Amino acid sequence: MTSRPNIPVLLGGLLCLVAVPGWADKAARASTTGQEQPADVEPPAPAALTAPSMAGPLSANPDPAKFDAGPVGDVFVTGALTGLAKWQSNAARIDRAAQADISNAQLFIQKTDGLLRFFVEGGLYSLPSLGTPYLRAAKATRHNFGPVPLAFATVAPSEDWSIQAGKLPSVSGVEYTFTFQNLNIERGLLWNPTSSVSRGVQVNHTMGPAALSFSLNDGFYSDRLTWLSGSASWTVDTGQTIAFAGAGNTRTTAVSTIATPLIQNNSQIYNLVYTYKSGPWTLTPNLQFTYVPRAASVGILNDAGTYGAALLANYTFDSAARLGELSLAGFSLPFRVEYIGSTGSVADNSPNLLYGPGSNAWSLTVTPTYQYERFFARAEFSYVGANHTAAGAAFGSSGSKKTQARILAETGFLF
Repeated sequence: MTSRPNIPVLLGGLLCLVAVPGWADKAARASTTGQEQPADVEPPAPAALTAPSMAGPLSANPDPAKFDAGPVGDVFVTGALTGLAKWQSNAARIDRAAQADISNAQLFIQKTDGLLRFFVEGGLYSLPSLGTPYLRAAKATRHNFGPVPLAFATVAPSEDWSIQAGKLPSVSGVEYTFTFQNLNIERGLLWNPTSSVSRGVQVNHTMGPAALSFSLNDGFYSDRLTWLSGSASWTVDTGQTIAFAGAGNTRTTAVSTIATPLIQNNSQIYNLVYTYKSGPWTLTPNLQFTYVPRAASVGILNDAGTYGAALLANYTFDSAARLGELSLAGFSLPFRVEYIGSTGSVADNSPNLLYGPGSNAWSLTVTPTYQYERFFARAEFSYVGANHTAAGAAFGSSGSKKTQARILAETGFLF
């Protein structure tokens, strides 16, 4: 029998590591935007707004629409209108081999200065991720976070302190929730065990190159304020950052929905992320560990966990780069390599955290991208291979296939 670790003590001790030089960028921008920035890349310059945050290579509108809202002050309105097409091998029985869909039809409304600030995101979205069946935008919106996936207010008494409340981006994980925010169209294997949106309260504080965030929230959108999350970051210099984030449920919760998977909502998640930027390159190696304690009251009969590593990278071509007669200005080449393994076995009734207890998987994703002003287009090839899978838990109509290849295309406008 495994006892549950003391989450408040554990997180508090880990957050103290910010005092050690080298802890980094993951929360450095959360104190002013409320949207944690994955450590892969700074927000694109000269974008006027920092929310929703974008890891690149896509960049936000540098001249967003601004409206004078009287006593409220200036309010900015931006948006994303994008669609995708997808083909895949070994589609799951509940999925399709080929389809097209809306990936984002969203508006972002925000006030970014003064004591009281806010951010509201609304519309349709899909959440494609490697190795999982695709849920079309209408269903994804309805069964996940609703037509307003993010909405929070911020009280900022100073530039280095802020308090936020509402539907907030989760602290855990490296990749963002929506397609246009990320290096790749689909989120990776390490994204699947992490939460995306949580309801709760978050306190942020910056101290020079260091930044801290601490949150009481509902984890995987469970509507139960039982999760504690924290992050610590350190900007070493203009080209290097290190970040740590930890999150965990302090009390067993029986909620089980599409947005709130029962096993993951009773887990702990830890991320360590390093970023190196030099010239056209951005490299982000990261490590991730998750742990699910035994909780017989909700059917988790043994403990288990996942351990993974990934490299997210991007190469941006400069305006002088050419391929024969073709200018490569506006082109970039993001790619991602991942490995994730899980513990436990079918014999000891361990929870399934991947493709069966004790299974592991790796992935490769390449996403050539082009952007011209507000328009962008990108293609993507991905491949996932799984090992030690359980019967019916992998790919194909019978769940017995161990590989899946996908080809995607996404295009649209960021206005």
